[in-house]
Amino acid sequence: MRLSWTAFTELLRCTLLGHLRNRLALVLAVAFIPVWIAVARLCTSDQVVRIRLDAIGAPISAPASQVGQVASALGAVTMVAGFITFTETFQSRQMDRRLLLAGYPRLPMLLAKLAAVALTAALLALYTTIVLWVSLPVRHAFPLALALAGAGLVYGGIGLLLGSLVRGELEGFFLIIMLSLVDTGLQNPVFNTLMDVAGVSALPLYGVNQLALSSTLTPQSAWSPGLLSLAWSAATGALALLVLHTHRPSRSLVARRTGVRAG
Repeated sequence: MRLSWTAFTELLRCTLLGHLRNRLALVLAVAFIPVWIAVARLCTSDQVVRIRLDAIGAPISAPASQVGQVASALGAVTMVAGFITFTETFQSRQMDRRLLLAGYPRLPMLLAKLAAVALTAALLALYTTIVLWVSLPVRHAFPLALALAGAGLVYGGIGLLLGSLVRGELEGFFLIIMLSLVDTGLQNPVFNTLMDVAGVSALPLYGVNQLALSSTLTPQSAWSPGLLSLAWSAATGALALLVLHTHRPSRSLVARRTGVRAG
């Protein structure tokens, strides 16, 4: 038990330090999020748009610039969380193999990576909520923060998954960008009218998008769509752990292979 806890805390510490040493990730987290929100505010008119929110079951009217800022914040969080998690997972492949072959237990190491995703998503959500609070008349800050954290968890899990599957960093970056653009773009009511198209509700960010818009733009705060983000977070996290488990060698497996070759 003590060895498992030591392995968990040590790998969590190493993972978080890896995030801090990643200068590009820090720049993206600190600068990209407010810049992207500011671009949405400057490039979108104040014309009132009428959109329907399934979360509250009624149409609402809001300035397009406010709706665009919320959508841009979600897109920024997904990209940054995906990039940060993917980069660390991809670059730590060899180190993870060495630790496993040195006798570190597998499960605590995998859980440490998932805990690092959760901490990263929470910090990004807090920071983005503060930025939106300064830029917008946010009605309910706590549900908005939960929505942003849900977005970070979903794409953090996707980053974990891609970091174990793809062979090159360029492929991983491309997939994260495309997934995020498609996911946020289809649900942005400022740029399209696809909010009611069948199938949009199955996208990873549908729940957090509904929760973020209702929390920011309406007196009500519908919590039920947040459950969808929890389901997506659990699914991507579990799938990422499964892939990490199967793609990282165990000490016993290497020992058996060595014995077979020696025989």
